[in-house]
Amino acid sequence: MLTKVALFLGLLGATSMLSAQATPTATRTGALKIGGGFSTADSDYGNRFNGGAAYFDFDFLPHIGVTGEFHFVKDQNDLYEKTYEIGGRYFREYRRFVPYGKVLYGRGVFNFPVNPDGFRANLAYNLVAIGVGTDYKLKPYLYLRADWEYQQWFDFAGSSLTPNIITVGAAYHFR
Repeated sequence: MLTKVALFLGLLGATSMLSAQATPTATRTGALKIGGGFSTADSDYGNRFNGGAAYFDFDFLPHIGVTGEFHFVKDQNDLYEKTYEIGGRYFREYRRFVPYGKVLYGRGVFNFPVNPDGFRANLAYNLVAIGVGTDYKLKPYLYLRADWEYQQWFDFAGSSLTPNIITVGAAYHFR
């Protein structure tokens, strides 16, 4: 009889640990896109600069995310601008189009021309940037991008540098 009572109490205690609720299976912390493209910059210093860009977007709320960018553009005289930026982005979805706006903070490196002594200065500056663009969903995993960005470099050679950069590219969307 004591064995039957112990077994009954054990089963009664075990039922409190059981539940019929399913745990969610379709949750994720965000959406990640990684891409690259061709960039062209209209710089205050010298001619047009051309080069490449790499970027990532991590969207963690329905219309808000984080974006990071890298640009490397140069002209025919080996002058170049290299930027590393990170910031926030706001986006909306309209069928296949995903327009967005962004605000970024970062660091820019400028490679100056050779001076009369034969040396070349390579200096870094803080910068802020704003921009707009749109992504086009070609496939669920492939996005095409057109992007415009305005940068403000601080304390550049006694004033500031304000390049406008246009980038076209593509990104892979991790699902």
